Amino acid sequence: MTDTPGPETAAEPAQTYEQAREELADVVRRLEAGGLTLEESLTLWERGEALAELCQHWLDRARERLAAARPTD
Repeated sequence: MTDTPGPETAAEPAQTYEQAREELADVVRRLEAGGLTLEESLTLWERGEALAELCQHWLDRARERLAAARPTD
């Protein structure tokens, strides 16, 4: 994962943190359940990576906002 926003994160991401986290949890559940073809597994893995990056984006933004709100000494 990189700190550089991708095309989806250039402005405001379409999914909220909570939506992305829930979808990511679903992807993990589906991968852990097995029974998928290799292609289905790879597609889910790639989606999971994108969702993890999106979640990280939201967490980084929250961290930045907290740091900006903190009084300086």
